[in-house]
Amino acid sequence: MSTPLSIPGWRHLYSGKVRDLYASEDADDTRILVVASDRVSAFDFVLSPGIPEKGALLTQLSLWWFAQLDFPNHLAEGEMPDAVADRAMLAQSLEMLPIECVVRGYITGSGWAEYVESGTVCGIPLPAGLENGDRLPEPLFTPAYKAPMGEHDENITFEKTVELVGAERAAELRDASIAIYARAAAIAEEHGLILADTKFEFGTDADGTLRLGDEVLTSDSSRYWDAATWESGTIPAERMASFDKQIVRDWLASNWDKQGTPPVLPEEIVVRTADRYRELITRLTA
Repeated sequence: MSTPLSIPGWRHLYSGKVRDLYASEDADDTRILVVASDRVSAFDFVLSPGIPEKGALLTQLSLWWFAQLDFPNHLAEGEMPDAVADRAMLAQSLEMLPIECVVRGYITGSGWAEYVESGTVCGIPLPAGLENGDRLPEPLFTPAYKAPMGEHDENITFEKTVELVGAERAAELRDASIAIYARAAAIAEEHGLILADTKFEFGTDADGTLRLGDEVLTSDSSRYWDAATWESGTIPAERMASFDKQIVRDWLASNWDKQGTPPVLPEEIVVRTADRYRELITRLTA
């Protein structure tokens, strides 16, 4: 992982797979500087090389979505450090909840694999006869427990969510996640896109208000498909060609057995992935 930047007035707190967090050197300033890097991860590994301009593109997309959603978020006012102005957000300090709030509007990925085996997604029974990429009868809230650093997140039931955060907060997370997904999916549809699934992270501020944190509705946290291609495609690869790092995942799946260090990504894969990130932002915001 790359060495964190030295940013005047800010001290490095933590580096995740793709983001770096900084705290103000002013003890009275409780804001957090969230910097999105160009790092790309898949299968719980940070890969090499990164995707050029990825941090700036995903920050731009998060900020655009925060402006579209009628829901409290973590953004804070203030002057952005010049060194990271294009790929950082100033955020309120929140008490983040240990739940990754996943909403699935379509069946694919790990959900499809489970459905083929048991007719369920995250333990929720579904009608027979669904195909990979089909729209679900209604969006599903399928939470995951955010495991400590170095461990894998774990899909959990709603009942387990209640155990972790309490009945009232669990219901608030579920209802907010589904409502935000529905709003975002409608906006995406206006731009000829399908929002197949996404994940949200929430935290509470000093007053106990629930706020959206981290990134929101980006190519890294969501699956977007082209609506026309989804309608006309005859095979899953056509129907679900996504605007994210699926290109990276597919290449790794064909060229790596998930043992040891992942191989270096070819330039062609890096360029194609960057182009898809840019195309999504253009489609949504133009």
